[in-house]
Amino acid sequence: MYHLWLEDLWIGMTLGQVADLRYAAGTGPDMPKAEYLAWRDLIQVSDRIVETVVTLRNGDMHEIHHEPTADGGWVATFDDITERRRVERRIQHMAHHDALTGLPNRVLFAGCLAGMVEGLGRTAEVVAVLYLDLDRFKQVNDTLGHPAGDELLRHVAARLRGEVRPIDTLSRLGGDEFAIILNSLQNPGEAASFADRVIRVMSAPFQLAAQAVTVGISIGIALCDGAAVVAGEARPDPDGVLRCADMALYCAKAEGRNSHRFFQPSMNTRLHRRHSMEQDLRRALAEGQFLLHYQPQFDLCTGRMTGAEALLRWHHPDQGMIPPSEFIPLCEETGLIVPLGEWALRAACAQAARWPGMRLAVNLSPVQVRRPGLVALLAEVLRDTRMASGLLELEITECTLLHDTGHTLGTLRGIRALGVGIVLDDFGTGYSSLGYLRRFPFDKLKIDHGFVAHVVEDASAAAIVRAVAMLGRSLGMRVTAEGIETAAQLACLEELGCDEGQGYFLGRPMAGACLAARMAARHHHSETKLGFLKVG
Repeated sequence: MYHLWLEDLWIGMTLGQVADLRYAAGTGPDMPKAEYLAWRDLIQVSDRIVETVVTLRNGDMHEIHHEPTADGGWVATFDDITERRRVERRIQHMAHHDALTGLPNRVLFAGCLAGMVEGLGRTAEVVAVLYLDLDRFKQVNDTLGHPAGDELLRHVAARLRGEVRPIDTLSRLGGDEFAIILNSLQNPGEAASFADRVIRVMSAPFQLAAQAVTVGISIGIALCDGAAVVAGEARPDPDGVLRCADMALYCAKAEGRNSHRFFQPSMNTRLHRRHSMEQDLRRALAEGQFLLHYQPQFDLCTGRMTGAEALLRWHHPDQGMIPPSEFIPLCEETGLIVPLGEWALRAACAQAARWPGMRLAVNLSPVQVRRPGLVALLAEVLRDTRMASGLLELEITECTLLHDTGHTLGTLRGIRALGVGIVLDDFGTGYSSLGYLRRFPFDKLKIDHGFVAHVVEDASAAAIVRAVAMLGRSLGMRVTAEGIETAAQLACLEELGCDEGQGYFLGRPMAGACLAARMAARHHHSETKLGFLKVG
């Protein structure tokens, strides 16, 4: 542990002599020797248990447990926690940073934005919040493929890093959206000059492999002082500030792209569109316009299909299929997710009850979990549909646990008491993953597709996936990788220790009847390899 030779040690050595050897070997504490010895002297005369984490000069970390004995002596135990702390740091970084670009993610940005709003009014300075969105990014993805799109996002992040100051905050919110907090501005013109400079920098071609690609960027700007969003609502709040910047971005997009706009109160077009979609959603729920598709899940060791995840779809009578990313957030904001979620749970269980031995995963919104009566509703659904509780898994995200944690944990325990499994979805993208794992024994962890997408070429992403797999195994939780799109990713994830997987490479979401036919077909063949079961 301390790299000391046995022949250099003898019975009766003083603590100072041992310390001399450790410092010579480079394994002494990362503090002056006199300070270390004085600290040890204090511990030796203590009449209580003392636990201390000490960092050594070689970077290792040891946890020392010092316990006095009844006869006036003491017993000390030394535990090398270096690897444990390294894994914890990786996961903490993963929780607050974007895996693709390394920038702060939406969670960390929200904290910085809240701190900025809290500090408004202490000086006469103005703060600007910029919401940025790439122009023609979808075209790059569609023509050159998602790997090229990812490479482009990394280049964009690098250029943006070169423009912000140390006192500013740069974040990737998701997709091709970025956000920046510009602190300590003297006037709005500084924000406009910065936005013009970013637009100019982003207009230069990006070299992707052997091809040059040109994209633009649109920017919405909300200015804040101590009393208001400038030219906006009364007292700013973090969500309101970002919403104002988003509305300004919408106008910049609508007015020709590759430009910036400042927020103005008249920019309420998006609010009208939101109201219109809300009415359409209420009508869709009443008229049965929603349907469920199912994405198969596989055991990576045996290759067998083990279950499926139910996914909501909305077939609008005029607009066709609307992606969940457009209507689910609005459902959560308006509370419509409660009746919609109940319908999805009932419909999925009724269909999956006819699939013997297959697990069903259903997503729960944070709004559903916080609402009283979820456990009773679940018991009723299981009884009415005759769904086996042991084959049902409910997936929640980490943000579910951020509000009223006592009530939430009580609800989760009630669900567990029914025999239903609970899955922590998008693991690592939330606020404090490790704390939740300590407080509640989840049945499964799902690694976010953002890490899976880069697991082959990015050593850091692979190390994080391996760490999560090891963590899950040590806690008795199965680990599922979602978003598997290539054979190379599949092989890598199996090697890194993931138990299960799902993604387009293994099977696209499909109607329940198609999945039932797929399950029936597997009984007529002896092959169990994933390649045979791949669909879509």
